[in-house]
Amino acid sequence: MKTAILLLHCPDKLGIIAELTKFITDNNGNIVYLDQYVDTVDKMFFMRIEWELDGFRIPQDKIEEYFRTLYCSRYDIVFNVYFSDVKPRMAIFVSKMSHCLYDLLARFKAGEMDVEIPCIVSNHENLRYVAEQFGIPYYVWSIAADHSNKAEVEKAEMELLERERVDFIVLARYMQIITDGMIARYPHNIINIHHSFLPAFVGAKPYDQAYKRGVKIVGATSHYVTAELDAGPIIEQDVVRISHKDTPESLALKGRDLEKIVLSRAVKKHVERKVLTFNNKTIIFS
Repeated sequence: MKTAILLLHCPDKLGIIAELTKFITDNNGNIVYLDQYVDTVDKMFFMRIEWELDGFRIPQDKIEEYFRTLYCSRYDIVFNVYFSDVKPRMAIFVSKMSHCLYDLLARFKAGEMDVEIPCIVSNHENLRYVAEQFGIPYYVWSIAADHSNKAEVEKAEMELLERERVDFIVLARYMQIITDGMIARYPHNIINIHHSFLPAFVGAKPYDQAYKRGVKIVGATSHYVTAELDAGPIIEQDVVRISHKDTPESLALKGRDLEKIVLSRAVKKHVERKVLTFNNKTIIFS
């Protein structure tokens, strides 16, 4: 059954849930999912509501307009509307490590992620064979050691993303800094996997940092990319226990299993439209 999904936030106010559900039911919509949360510190209201479009009186292409006219100024609502029959188009960026890429593509082929993957982008040729196994176009732009061609490369990448109508980007261990221009073009639509339990061990070689610090757990964090390195809204995290017997190499091996699981969870939540960002934090609906 085709559905519409409404994600929104606004200042908390009495009667919002009743008003919004009435809008749907008065127009012959059958609500199949409703989850809401009130942040009592910031006095903010968050909601995800989904309803069947079969028999809904408002045409699909007019729902956003109707909702904006009726409620945006009245409740100071910020919202997005999505439709279950519109598959988001996901680009994957990689460098040399294959574990996250393989996991994403395997889940995609198994039907676990309702997306389209029009392209894989890399700064190395190493993983072209993986893309070919799954029949997905693979594009390479090498980046000079001094980053002198960084702007040129990103311009070419952006042209590809526009041409392929990409909705969001997944950095599957892509070992390059994304510039402010691309971040601005895809706000809260670039998902990264960082191989530590942020905010611990930001930046390069976190497993070496963890080993030197003598921690007893290592983790992985999937987050939206912002201009501040490894500091964007966190979508998913997990940890694994380690001991004094572990080396930086064994930490990395344990961490790789965690990285691919954490990244796939984050991507799935994003695709299912269950993530809402506010003030550099996320509300994750069940």
